[in-house]
Amino acid sequence: MYRPTTLLAVFVVIPVVVGVGVGFVSYDNDFVDPTYILSKEFNTSTAASQQTVVDWADQLAAQGPWSVMNKTVVPPSGDLHDYMSWAPYSWPNCTGVGNTTALTPEQIWVTCPYYTRDGLFNPDGRLVNDTGHFQAMSDAILYNAISWVITGSNAYSTNVANFVNTWFIDPSTAMNPNLNYAQMARGPNGQVGTHTGVLDLKGMTKITSAILILRLNNNTDWTSELDTKMTNWTTLYINWLQTNPLGHEEQASTNNHGSYFYNQLTANQILVGNITGAQNSINMYFNGIYMNQINANGEQPLEAVRTRPYHYRCYNLAAMITNARLGDYLGLHSFWNKTTTKGGTIKTALDFTMTVQPGDELASELYPNIAAVGATYSDPNGTYAAFLANADNTYPAQPYFFWDQPFSDSNLAAATPTSSGPSTPTSKTGGAQMSSRTSSMTAFLTMLSLAVALLTS
Repeated sequence: MYRPTTLLAVFVVIPVVVGVGVGFVSYDNDFVDPTYILSKEFNTSTAASQQTVVDWADQLAAQGPWSVMNKTVVPPSGDLHDYMSWAPYSWPNCTGVGNTTALTPEQIWVTCPYYTRDGLFNPDGRLVNDTGHFQAMSDAILYNAISWVITGSNAYSTNVANFVNTWFIDPSTAMNPNLNYAQMARGPNGQVGTHTGVLDLKGMTKITSAILILRLNNNTDWTSELDTKMTNWTTLYINWLQTNPLGHEEQASTNNHGSYFYNQLTANQILVGNITGAQNSINMYFNGIYMNQINANGEQPLEAVRTRPYHYRCYNLAAMITNARLGDYLGLHSFWNKTTTKGGTIKTALDFTMTVQPGDELASELYPNIAAVGATYSDPNGTYAAFLANADNTYPAQPYFFWDQPFSDSNLAAATPTSSGPSTPTSKTGGAQMSSRTSSMTAFLTMLSLAVALLTS
C-alpha cells in the first residue's frame, strides 16, 4: 500500500555553519565511554567541541521525535509499526514485463525484476525513510545525553527520554523489535527483508552510550519504568538478532556488515546488563571475521573491492574502532593491538587508508578514525594531528575531538589541562526554544533526514 506524498526529486547537500562553524555530519558509528563523559575531567582544548555537541543537540532535537509510523508505504505485514527500508542499490528493469501503459510506482515495486548496481543509490529508496529517521534519532539521543552533562540542563535528558519513548516504548508509535523488512528486496519474488538491512540499526551503539550516561548518573528523567521497558524491548530485539535467519546471515558476513553486526549486538547486550554475553560477542568478532579483514600493509581487501573503496575502508575502520572501544568498556583491553592472520592491526589499517586518495569520495569520513587511533596509540611524532590540521583546521571543534582524548589540538585551540570540569558551553535553547540560527536549520535537517543514511550500506 502506498500513500501518495510529495517528495523532493533531488537531494541537495548544503554547506551549513553551526555553533563554532562546524557543519553537522553523522559519524559512521562510535561508542562514547560514559565514564569519561561523567567524569567531567575534560581538557580545556575541548571547549569548542563541547559547544558543537550542544549546538548539534539543539538542532537535532528540534526535528524530533521520530517514529516508524511516519512513513507513507505500509510494510508487507500491513503493520506500520514494522521497521521498513528498501535495498539502496537495487534498481528495477521493466523491459520484459509486457506492460502496455506506464506503470505506477506501486506496480513497479512488485512487478519489475530488481537488480543490484553496487554503490549507486536508487533515489526512490527514501520514500521509505525509517533509516534516515533512526539515524537522526540515534545522533540526537547521543548528543542530548552528553549535553545534559556539559550544561547541567535537564532539558536535554528530557529530550532523550522523549525520543526513546516515542521510537521504542509508546504503543501508538513504537517500532516492533524486528528487522523483517529492512533493506527489503522488491520485485515479483521480493517483498522480504535482506540480511544487509540489519546494518540499519547500527546506531543502537550510540543510543546505548547515551542511556548509560543517564542511567549511571541516576538522571531523574531516565525513570526506572522507562529503563525497564527499554531493557525489555532490547531483549526482544537481541532475541530476533540471534535467532532470525537474517541476523544469522549478517553475523556471518565477513566485511563491514559483520563488523557492524557485532557493534550493535555487543552494545545491546551491555544495555540489558548481559555483560558476559557482550564479552563473548566482542571476543567472537576479534577472534573471528576480524582476523581476515586487514592485510599486513593495512589494506582491507574486502572493502577495497567495492565500487566506493575509500568510503568502505573508512566505514569498516569506524566499526572496528567501535568494537575495540566496546572491548575497553567491557574490561577487555587487548583488541587495539590484535593482529590479524595476515599481520594487520587497526592502526595499520588507518595508516594505509591515510595514504589513499579519496578521489570524488568524502575525505572527511576518515577524520574521526584518525583522532581515535591517535588518542589510543598516542601520536609522538604528531603525524595524525598534522594530517588533521592540514585537512581540516576546525577539527578541535568537532565532537569526535571531545571524546578522542588525549589528542593534540595542533595549537588551534587552548590546550591547558583542567580537572575542575569543562568550561560550560552556552545552551542557546535550553531545550525550550530555538535560536534564530537553529531555526534556520530546520528545513535543512528535514532534507538531511532523507539523505543521512546514504552512506550506510
